[in-house]
Amino acid sequence: MLEARMTQAATLKKLLDAIKELVTDANFDCNDAGINLQAMDNSHVALVAFLLRAQGFEHYRCDRNHSLGISLASLTKILKCAGNDDVVTLKSEEDGDLLSLVFESPNQDRVSEYDLKLMDIDSEHLGIPETEYDAVVKLSSSEFQRICRDLSVLSESVIIDCSKDGIKFSASGDIGSGSVKLKQGASVDDNADTSTTIELKQAVTLTFSLKYLSNFTKATPLSDTVTLSMSGEVPLLVEYKVSDVGYIRYYLAPKIGDDNA
Repeated sequence: MLEARMTQAATLKKLLDAIKELVTDANFDCNDAGINLQAMDNSHVALVAFLLRAQGFEHYRCDRNHSLGISLASLTKILKCAGNDDVVTLKSEEDGDLLSLVFESPNQDRVSEYDLKLMDIDSEHLGIPETEYDAVVKLSSSEFQRICRDLSVLSESVIIDCSKDGIKFSASGDIGSGSVKLKQGASVDDNADTSTTIELKQAVTLTFSLKYLSNFTKATPLSDTVTLSMSGEVPLLVEYKVSDVGYIRYYLAPKIGDDNA
């Protein structure tokens, strides 16, 4: 059976909020290493993957590998019944058709129990190859969210140009054009931990859909920083660390002309 106890329901809520508009139903794959999910978005343009490591839970037990087919909309509704500071415990029998959720208030004077019906979901697990990226940029997640929001008023696409001088985001459309450049070491919010760092093997210039990038920034509440990993002709990797628990990663193919690759 699976039994996983997390100290704050807020983490699980934020994780669901970060993927629920990209993916409607998905398999949560559980094993002794933790809980992971991998799914394509409904348009098969982007891939989302997350991992919650076993050691990130207060208590974790998974006797045998199994998958939980879950409607993310339904799970989100049930999680709204939990307070952000509630302890949440997930339980599922190996061949059962329910996921049990128990919410306990911090002082344990309120305990709520819910059962969510599981689904039978056919999904193909895609092998994501290890990639040596030409450019790896770490920056403030709130700044990345702001850039995507601001440039989306101009265009549906953004050109990301990464060089030794910094990383530049630019967009142009019917009403005009605009750009934002962050220099190596720049700290936009006076926090040294969120200053922009660039590891560069060679300069990279790629174009991506702003609609998808803006959707990825829904993970901003999970982490102060975001990492963008880029190489020519391979999908962009956008990664947010989930404290010490794990990560959420998004993969997006670059645009070629007016079409997604």
